[in-house]
Amino acid sequence: MHDSSDAVRLRILVRGVVQGVGFRFFIRRHASRLGLRGYVRNLPDGESVEIVVEGPRDRVNELIELARRGPPAAVVEDVEVSEYSGELDTVGFTIKYD
Repeated sequence: MHDSSDAVRLRILVRGVVQGVGFRFFIRRHASRLGLRGYVRNLPDGESVEIVVEGPRDRVNELIELARRGPPAAVVEDVEVSEYSGELDTVGFTIKYD
């Protein structure tokens, strides 16, 4: 059995009306408050946002629940969570513009 404080590294893909509605700033604010590491970025399809996050399982789960809701102007249609095995080259939690 895993302790809720076990560290996890996940990729969260959020689809819907999530670009141009403050979604990335909403996620960055909450991830920073929760002490998580990683990044959030818009994907080029215009209708999805990628979150890569690392931290204690219970705090990452809290961020996932916040992503399911999003900020007031967002309409979240789907949230897909998967393990992330890549490296994180960020300190803290940032918004990536690429």
